Parts: sequence; C-alpha cells; structure tokens
Amino acid sequence: MPQTIKEIKALLDTIDSIEALEQHELMSDTRKGVQQNIVRRRKQLLKDQETREHYQQMNKYENEILKDNPNALICGIDEVGRGPLAGPVVACAVILNKEHQYLGLDDSKKVSATKRKILNEQLKEGVYDYAYGIASAEEIDEFNIYNATKLAMKRAINQLTEQPNHLLIDAMTLDNAIPQTSIIKGDAKSVSIAAASIMAKEYRDGLMAEVALKYPGYDFEKNVGYGTKSHLQGLKQLGITPYHRKTFEPVKSMI
Repeated sequence: MPQTIKEIKALLDTIDSIEALEQHELMSDTRKGVQQNIVRRRKQLLKDQETREHYQQMNKYENEILKDNPNALICGIDEVGRGPLAGPVVACAVILNKEHQYLGLDDSKKVSATKRKILNEQLKEGVYDYAYGIASAEEIDEFNIYNATKLAMKRAINQLTEQPNHLLIDAMTLDNAIPQTSIIKGDAKSVSIAAASIMAKEYRDGLMAEVALKYPGYDFEKNVGYGTKSHLQGLKQLGITPYHRKTFEPVKSMI
C-alpha cells in the first residue's frame, strides 16, 4: 500500500539538504500532492541554506579577530531608542558563545516581532555573557543623544561579568582602552552586533510597556516613545511626562 500524503510530508521534513531531496526516490512519484510537498520542502531547504550562508557572511568580522586570537572575547554592542520623543536610550553588550549558532540573526528592524522574541530568549539562554546599559531621558537632555548613547554603551560594557578584549560597535567609537571596530550598519553585518540589537530592542520595548502602565494615554505600549499620531494626541491632551525628552521637538516647544 503506497504511503499517504501525510506520511510523505513527514518523511520529506526529515530530508536536510537539496542534494538528498533531488536524489530521493519520491522525486519519481507523480501524485500531485507528493510533488506539491516536494516543492514546499525544496523552498524550505533553500531558505534554510540562505539563512546559514547569511549567518556565515555576518561572521566575517568575528572570524578575522578569532584568526589572530582564537581565545578572544568579542563583544557586540548596539543601542535602540535614539529617535523617540520619550523613554531612555538602551544599549546591550553581548559576548556570543563560539560553540553555538544563532541562525536568523539580523538587524532587529528586519526581524519580525515574533522571531525577535524567539531569538531574544535563545540569546539570553545561550550567549557567553550579556548586559544592558541605560541613559535616561534626563541624561539625554543633559548630554545630547549622541553622548547619552555612548554613556549607555559604556554602562553595558561595565555590567558584563567578564571584560571583553575586542569590541564590535554599530557606527560608534568609545573612548576606552579595549580594541574596537566601528562598523557602519553593523547590525546587518556582524552577528555580535545583530544580537545586541535584538536584545536591546526587546529590553527597551519591555521598559516602555511598563511606562505605558504608569502613563496611559500616550500609546507607549505600541509606539515605544516614537512620535506617532496617538502619541502626539496624548501629548496635546495630557501634557509632558517625566519620561519625555525636553530637548526634542515638539516636546521642547510645549515647555
């Protein structure tokens, strides 16, 4: 008795390469349901292959450092929250576990919210070390957003359990003694920076959800402090909160 389409689908899902799929005896099964599932599995395998290749490309900077120093503790650093009207800027410093792969890592803005939450949990459980640094709205107003971002990054590094010996930073340079590489759009070019981007984004979103409970009416749980229509309406109706950046417009003009 021939296998059912359901059984064949389960069998196809165990095939882990395009080559193995192309050589499988099921390729000669002319049933429409079988051929549809072969097409489906081929697309999945191609996508998985592209994900692995992309991950290897994003290891370029890490591999260059490890080639000279196989025991290097490489720390990726990124921030989120430079543009919002409210809330802190948050940085994350991450030292990945060299024995693990974190497939699917990319700039947090390119990753779906569902995938980002999954990756965030995988990273928190599997990385060698990580820490967050925060610069408040008041510090942003006092030092400006650029310097507050540096402050948050330094705080994240200082909170690490172990001191890294090379920093990969997204488009910033920090004044410390640790060797560092500044990478423009680093969250799309380095797995370490991408990991920091995702973890910082998830952490800051959580903070803004807490702010939303204290100050309802601004839609912080959705806009996380950015100047959306609902946020601006909240500002107009309810006024400025302690979490608003008073040097950012239109908040500045409301004082």
